[in-house]
Amino acid sequence: MTEEQNRIDRRFAKLRGEGRKALVTYIVAGDGGLENTVDLMHQLVASGSDLIELGVPFSDPMAEGPVIQKGHERALEHKASLRKCLALVAEFRTKDADTPVILMGYANPIVKMGFEAFADNMREAGVDGALTVDLPAEEAGPLNDLLKARNLRNIFLLTPTTSDQRIDEITRLASGFVYYVSLKGVTGAGHLDLDSVRENLARIRRHTDLPLCVGFGIKDGASAKAVSADGDGAVVGSVLVSAVGESADGAAAKDRIGALVSEMRTALDN
Repeated sequence: MTEEQNRIDRRFAKLRGEGRKALVTYIVAGDGGLENTVDLMHQLVASGSDLIELGVPFSDPMAEGPVIQKGHERALEHKASLRKCLALVAEFRTKDADTPVILMGYANPIVKMGFEAFADNMREAGVDGALTVDLPAEEAGPLNDLLKARNLRNIFLLTPTTSDQRIDEITRLASGFVYYVSLKGVTGAGHLDLDSVRENLARIRRHTDLPLCVGFGIKDGASAKAVSADGDGAVVGSVLVSAVGESADGAAAKDRIGALVSEMRTALDN
């Protein structure tokens, strides 16, 4: 890939050209069975997802609410790991060369693998970017440099309490897009304050031209459309992970996930 060919950048450029918002969907790799994860990824795309965040299971997912925590626990019971996540993306790429895939997880498995090996393995598997929840900007420089050298993107979180100085520091490192956490709390929480979302997206816009996607608390088409009105897209996770958890396995969850994503895609496009 050349610098201009990262799938994340290409997808956001296409969406902007079409005047459409991005639908970013999250599932946990291995939740519902490792053998079903790739099929779920293809289902997400077929139903209208523009980018996939693939959660890397971790024993202490501190940013997650109860629903996604349980998804991590189920995935770990299926022996999911960072290496197996990478293998799943490589399998996904045999049929889908275009949909951006981001690994979302925590620093411990990456540190164990080694930053350089992680970056190399990401590129080889066909991953386009990483979002490492608990890797602060002060410690992200070495990984950021390795990803940039391989034309991979480093996604960062910003929250309602992030100061302007901190926004400036983080957006200088960020690439691909910025993930704005719409509320104070963990994934799956409620009580969306749309006025706060609007004000903080405007504040972040003063520091970066990167696309801004809003997540946490997005449960349906109405909430996805509302939070993306002033941003570039919505990130949906807990409601999809819940659908897997309420099903016998990932295969049984496909139709439910497809219906949820289709409803959000329709809402965003209308």
